[in-house]
Amino acid sequence: MITASPTSRLSPPLPGWRELWRDAITDAGELLAAVGLGHRSDLLPPDDAGFPLRVPRGFVARMRHGDPFDPLLLQVLPRVAEHDVAEGFAIDAVGDMAARAGHGLLHKYDGRALLIASGSCAVNCRYCFRRHFPYGEEIAAAAQWREALAHVRADTSIRELILSGGDPLSLSTHKLQELTRGLADLPHVIRLRIHTRLPVVLPERVDEVFTEWLATLPLQKVVVLHANHAHEFDDAVDAACGRLRAAGATLLNQSVLLRGVNDDADALVHLCERSFAAGVLPYYLHQLDRVQGAAHFEVDDDRALALMGELRTRLPGFLVPRLVRELQGDASKRPIADFAR
Repeated sequence: MITASPTSRLSPPLPGWRELWRDAITDAGELLAAVGLGHRSDLLPPDDAGFPLRVPRGFVARMRHGDPFDPLLLQVLPRVAEHDVAEGFAIDAVGDMAARAGHGLLHKYDGRALLIASGSCAVNCRYCFRRHFPYGEEIAAAAQWREALAHVRADTSIRELILSGGDPLSLSTHKLQELTRGLADLPHVIRLRIHTRLPVVLPERVDEVFTEWLATLPLQKVVVLHANHAHEFDDAVDAACGRLRAAGATLLNQSVLLRGVNDDADALVHLCERSFAAGVLPYYLHQLDRVQGAAHFEVDDDRALALMGELRTRLPGFLVPRLVRELQGDASKRPIADFAR
């Protein structure tokens, strides 16, 4: 006689990216408690210095417990120094508003146009150059992309459309599909570039529905990740990067040189090697955009150039990112070496 097998206990389904997004830490005291620093309220400014804290719990889990100088913690924890007034630091650090060419569209460089696709991010980085950006008035998706796409349609010199934000992957895949349907009748646009931090801070966002959409796009696809330290990569991030590559995307990483986070040759070497191990090629190392509230992160150019000299000595050329700065009115990102001549 065959006996019935006992009823198996099914594991509850894993939370999706939206649930993980909603469960992010948004209180600085809770963040400090989560990393064993609940007694360090002296680190915090009042009211998050006017820029709300947000960080997914999976990213918090990669921080070193009990270390107030952890490089991941420093990127997201509000600090008293954000209230300091520094000469040369502005609300619109790189001239975004002067480059506005339509609702949610920036047109700074020849052949490329940038859509402010969303004002939301899964993580609020304290050095963000758009921390003061008027997202409520300047989101392309809010106008169903119409005005932005009309500009791109009229200018056939635009070969590449860049999705930025905020983070464009904060949008639903359905919303992204809506955009790319609008690109179908723009044969001069051959390339879609997506700038995103989500595959690093919330890798669950790179789900099956998203990768299926990405794989079907009849465009060259480039995904530019934003990771500043090797500790930001883990197995889940590696897997998300693998899914992006399988969908036909070229993966690049751009970082910001940040005092106390990665202004160290060892940290930068490890970042470049770790990103490449995940299938992501180092691309840019940005000097800090001089946005109001972020002066305490700035590294001077002499130090930056010295660090680049060490990277060129210790890494093969294809793993050395380009050290650049963005300046309002320039025709492209400017290599920092140009300032040293």
